[in-house]
Amino acid sequence: MANIHPLATVHPNAKLGENVEVGPYAYIEEYVEIGDGSRILPHATIFNYVKMGKNCCVFPGAVIGAVPQDLKFEGEVTWVEIGDNVNIRECATINRGTKASGRSVTRIGNNCLIMSYAHVAHDCKVGNNCILVSYVGIAGETDVDDWATIGGSTVAHQFSRVGKHAFVGGGSKINKDVPPYVLCGRDPLSYAGVNLVGLRRRGFTSEQIYAIKDMYDVIYNRGMNVSDALAQIESGFPQSEERDTILEFIRASKRGIIRGADSTVKGNVE
Repeated sequence: MANIHPLATVHPNAKLGENVEVGPYAYIEEYVEIGDGSRILPHATIFNYVKMGKNCCVFPGAVIGAVPQDLKFEGEVTWVEIGDNVNIRECATINRGTKASGRSVTRIGNNCLIMSYAHVAHDCKVGNNCILVSYVGIAGETDVDDWATIGGSTVAHQFSRVGKHAFVGGGSKINKDVPPYVLCGRDPLSYAGVNLVGLRRRGFTSEQIYAIKDMYDVIYNRGMNVSDALAQIESGFPQSEERDTILEFIRASKRGIIRGADSTVKGNVE
């Protein structure tokens, strides 16, 4: 049974799981599902068409499920879907999807931390174990893959992608895709090496990390265009999850990948 404060506003048809707590002046509309053990703190707002998993926490001032800030939105039913163990901090905003995108859902995975004043726009997909630091803004249809961290006050252009285990330095402008496993920063956003600290924390072996670094040396430090670098990686490195993740991500890139630190990376993959 949910524990709803008498000063909260909760539609009687909202579906609240066992041991859900709703604080004073929180607002929850009709078409909302909240999983067991979640906490909706005072003054948090959850609009219609939101599904939230177990053991989540929504902090004061956060707004989830507001209609998209997109002129193509025509009032259709679209969703926000949030996984388990997600913390959404003060005044963060997560907007619903749009039919025009072909997705119709904004999705946050499990075990994510969305810090204060971050904004997740319509139809974004944030994977599992991601961190969006305070004041991050990711524009519509941005994809952030598992274990990625985006530093504070970073903004991401619409349709951008951030790969698995990547770390984007604070205050960055993401206007090209950020490949998996990398550390990046500067202006314009540039490759600054492999995310060593993050990979070590997550149990990657030294051999795996050295292989990732060697692959990015081919991409960024050999003076090749991207297509030739990928061909060399495919033929010159043994098959591994890391190799395949890098190849698949870059080959699927529509915006092209971030530049090298010395601008040696040539061309984009179409």
